[in-house]
Amino acid sequence: MDLLRMDWRDVGFVHWPVDPKVVARTLPEGLTVHTYDGRAWLGVVPFEMGDIRPRASPIGRSFGELNLRTYVTDGETPGVYFYNLDADDRLSVAIARRFFGLPYYRASMALSRDGDGVRFQSHRTDGRAPNADFDASYGPAEGTETHPPRAGSLEAFLVSRYRFYVADADGSIYYADIDHDPWPLQGGTVEIRRNDLFTANGFDRPDGEPVVYYSPGISVTAGRLRRL
Repeated sequence: MDLLRMDWRDVGFVHWPVDPKVVARTLPEGLTVHTYDGRAWLGVVPFEMGDIRPRASPIGRSFGELNLRTYVTDGETPGVYFYNLDADDRLSVAIARRFFGLPYYRASMALSRDGDGVRFQSHRTDGRAPNADFDASYGPAEGTETHPPRAGSLEAFLVSRYRFYVADADGSIYYADIDHDPWPLQGGTVEIRRNDLFTANGFDRPDGEPVVYYSPGISVTAGRLRRL
């Protein structure tokens, strides 16, 4: 049964390839790195969480959100593993931590739009995690058209994920499934002025330029957390 409904708006998918060993050492027992062409991926994903609400509620909350994530499998089902989810909403952070076990942290954020482009600024204010600032502008690349992710492609590998995994302090793994239509996706651009998410999570900054996609957004439903 769906527990939450929400819209994910103006989503930037900014990804770097890394050695799978870099990711493997950070994962709890029971999850393994999911690779594409032999590479693991670390993704920085800024967006607006729009109108998030319980299934029966007509009124929701909207705020900026920023996460660092990678891709894993439990041996059968691929999914997302989050290192952090920063959000500009105290109540939603508290609920997500308590009921979903997600590593949410409070942050002060500013999201401004200029045509198709978005400037996203975040300053973590939560004392439970290292300081982390982020400042970037992103949007659709000129000349690209919106399309669903192509089956078997890198873009599908990075965005077509319908499960997330979390681990508690004892190492027990939990998961929740989400549902949405295929992403309306197009090539993207990004200008990063500051990004502390890698160092805040114990990673060196990956080499090279990122792979970037942009989506205007989708509507999403999420189910309850279950123990693996």
